[in-house]
Amino acid sequence: MRMSYNSFGHLFRVTTWGESHGPALGATVDGCPPGIPLTEADIQPWLDRRKPGQNRYTTQRREEDAVEILSGVYEGRTTGTPIQLMIRNTDQRSKDYGAIAQSFRPGHADITYWQKYGIRDPRGGGRSSARETAARVAAGGVARQVLSTLVPGLSITAYMVQMGPHAIDRARFDAAAIEANPFWCPDSETAALWATHLDALRKDGNSVGAVIEVVATGAPAGLGAPLYAKLDSDLAMAMMSINAVKGVEIGAGFAAAALTGVENADEICMGRDGPEYLSNHAGGILGGISTGQPVVVRFVVKPTSSILTPRRSVSVAGEEVDVVTKGRHDPCVGIRAVPVGEAMMACVLLDQVLLHRAQVGEGPRGRIG
Repeated sequence: MRMSYNSFGHLFRVTTWGESHGPALGATVDGCPPGIPLTEADIQPWLDRRKPGQNRYTTQRREEDAVEILSGVYEGRTTGTPIQLMIRNTDQRSKDYGAIAQSFRPGHADITYWQKYGIRDPRGGGRSSARETAARVAAGGVARQVLSTLVPGLSITAYMVQMGPHAIDRARFDAAAIEANPFWCPDSETAALWATHLDALRKDGNSVGAVIEVVATGAPAGLGAPLYAKLDSDLAMAMMSINAVKGVEIGAGFAAAALTGVENADEICMGRDGPEYLSNHAGGILGGISTGQPVVVRFVVKPTSSILTPRRSVSVAGEEVDVVTKGRHDPCVGIRAVPVGEAMMACVLLDQVLLHRAQVGEGPRGRIG
């Protein structure tokens, strides 16, 4: 029996390990098919998108996040055995957290870790740190490599659609802008507004939340299951497991409550290559199974609790204290959550592809037209 769940996935199964300020962290990836071309160079570009210290809007902790493949690959190809990935920590500074070792940050998991285990690692939050997500991105790099072989043409893109109260204008959506600003924002005008907003918060020692949207195009119809391995439930669980995430939406999400049945029904017509949908309120998933449309997921990330404004709390001894968290922190953790969302989408989609192939073989069985 597992005492603490550190794994996700059905057939493509990922287990992460390590702490923010330990010597290293990493992931054990099981279920990868044999014969897939894979080197560290295939994984590293995805980690480079997530690593800290790249601009003034993220933590100034400097980590190269260089991935090492310790097993599961021989002569540049996967062997079918577990793939062990390791990322060494090189810029951990425990002194940043000495002042809060005996108290609890409001809004952080410090207090629940202590209540559950009676021991906690105060150095950056241990397992509750955003640093853990580096291992997920490495695993996502493996998943992307397999997907490029099994599902050529599949594309996964994430971007921020809201920071604090400021949402993008979807009329100005420009996919080319996503890589052109530090916020992964598809609206360059809103990106400039975010820069001003976040600069002010940084100077005030404050933080802000965000909404990230992840879209997978080219996913075939038929991925998922009607009940206990729904594609949308697996995606929701994957995104919700990311530290600091407080909510997940699929397709129209909570906005579906404001729609009528007529408005919500995505009409279908017959195209040259099969059914074509005229809208996508469903987010590419119906009854837990992919439709062949873009799969659309959004998740919200809370503001980090590492702030300079004193907040009332308690100590381990039960004394009331004021807590101030100094050190190197992301003023908006949503920025580096963008590549993490892409990685989790990749892992879940590959898992569902393998489940689909195991049960029904290649392609959808029910032909239309």
